[in-house]
Amino acid sequence: MEPAVHAPRERPAEPESPAAASMKGREPRTAGLGRSPFFAAIEAVLDPLILVLTLWALALWWDGAVQPHYLILAVVTFALSFPGASQLRMPVLRVLFNVSFNWLWIAALLWLVGYTTQYLWAFSSQVLGHWLWLAPASQLLAHLGLRLLAPQLVRLQGPAQRAVIVGMNAQGQSLARRITSSAYSGIELMGFFDDRNDHRAICDPAARLAGKIENLYAYVKKHRVQFIYLSLPMSSSPRILQVLDGLKDTTASIYFVPDMFVTDLIQGRSDSVCGVTVISVCDTPFHGYNGFLKRASDLVLAGLILLLISPVLLLLAVLIKIDSPGPVIFRQRRYGLDGEEIVVYKFRSMAVTEDGASITQARKNDPRVTRLGAILRRTSLDELPQFVNVLQGRMSIVGPRPHAVAHNELYRKLIKGYMVRHKVRPGITGWAQVNGQRGETDTLDKMQARINFDLDYLRNWSLQLDFFIILKTIRLVFKDSAAY
Repeated sequence: MEPAVHAPRERPAEPESPAAASMKGREPRTAGLGRSPFFAAIEAVLDPLILVLTLWALALWWDGAVQPHYLILAVVTFALSFPGASQLRMPVLRVLFNVSFNWLWIAALLWLVGYTTQYLWAFSSQVLGHWLWLAPASQLLAHLGLRLLAPQLVRLQGPAQRAVIVGMNAQGQSLARRITSSAYSGIELMGFFDDRNDHRAICDPAARLAGKIENLYAYVKKHRVQFIYLSLPMSSSPRILQVLDGLKDTTASIYFVPDMFVTDLIQGRSDSVCGVTVISVCDTPFHGYNGFLKRASDLVLAGLILLLISPVLLLLAVLIKIDSPGPVIFRQRRYGLDGEEIVVYKFRSMAVTEDGASITQARKNDPRVTRLGAILRRTSLDELPQFVNVLQGRMSIVGPRPHAVAHNELYRKLIKGYMVRHKVRPGITGWAQVNGQRGETDTLDKMQARINFDLDYLRNWSLQLDFFIILKTIRLVFKDSAAY
C-alpha cells in the first residue's frame, strides 16, 4: 500500500491541470466570469429561501398560521444556511450529496438546541417531521429547475459579453477552455492576441488568433470588448505595462492571469502584513475556523469510530497473534504536518517489520504478507489503529496518505511540489485513494498522479469533500483490489 523506491530514468512532464478529470464538476475558487455572479447571487439565497418557505408552507397546512416561533426558527435557519453554495456546474449526484449533508448538520444543530432549551416542544411534530424530508427534496428540485432555466436566464440578460485573451500560452488556453465550456458565463470569446505566429503558439485547434498585440486597442474599441484577460509571463513586466497604458482610454474590464498561479496556487488569497498587501501562493486550508472545524470533526468521528470498532480491534489483535509470531501493532516512521517525523500505527500484516533507509513495497503474492495480513491489507483493516493517531493529533481521518520516510526522501527530489502535501496532517484515507491511486506505485508516473490528487485536495478542501471521501472509501473497501 505504500510507494515503492524505484529510481526512474527520467522525470515525466507535469500535467497541465492536475487531476483535472477527477475534479470535473467542482466549482473553481476563482472569481466568477461574465454572468456567473448573477447565478452566484441566485444560488446564495436559493437554499435558505427554500428551507424557510417549506417551513412556512407546512406551518400553514398543519397549524393554519405561521406562529411567532416559526418566524424565529425561519430566521435562525436562514442565518445557518446563508449563503448557499454554487452548485450549478456540479454533477447531479454531487448536488444530492451536498444538499443532504448540509441539511443534515443544520437539522441536527437545530434539534440539539431545541432539545436542550426545551423549545422543541413548542412546534408541531407533524410540521417538523414533514420538514425533514420536504426541505432537502425541495432544494434538490430547485437546483435542477435552475439548471433547466439557466440558458433562458442567460439569454434574457441580453447579448453575450465579448472577451479577448492577450497571450496564447498554456494559462491563456486553460482560461479559454473554461469560458467556452461554461454554458452560463454569458461570455463570447472573440479570440487571442499574440505576437507569435499560429504555428509557433502551442494552442488548441479551435483557438483563434484575432491579431497581434499592437492591434488590440483598435480591436477592443471597434468590437466593444467588455473583458480583457492578460495572460502574459510574469517576466514581461515592461510589455504588460505597455499594454495597460494603451488600454486606458477603453471601458473594458481588465484582468491579469499570472502564469505562476495556474497550477501552483494552493489556497491562494490576499492578506496584509504590517499594512502591506501580500498574496498567498502556497498555504494550508486549515486557518482559523476551518482549522477548528477540521480538528473537531476528526476528534468526534475518531472517538465514535473507536468506540464502535473496539470489539473488532480486540478480535483482530488475537487473530494476528495466533496467525504468526511477532507484535500485533506495526510502528513505522512517517512524515506528518510540516514535514515533522511521526510514528504511525498499523496492524502487522507481514512477517517482517521494515522501517529502515530502504523499504520494499508490497507486491501481488508477496511472500512476506501473512495469510491474515492479505485479508487485512485488501480490506484496509490494517489501518484501523490509525484512529488512535488521529486522537493523538498526528493524523487526520482524511488527508494525503503518509509515506515512509525512505520514500519521502527519494520522491521529494524527483517530484515538484511533493512536500507541499505535508502542509496538512496525513490522513487514513485521501482524495488520491478514492480516485484509483491506491496500492503499488512502482513507477514515477503513478506517484506523480497520487501527488496531483493530494494537491487538488489542498486546493479544494471543504468539510463536504471530507465526508464525500469517507463515503467513497467505505464503498471501495468492499470492492477494491489494488492493495496487496
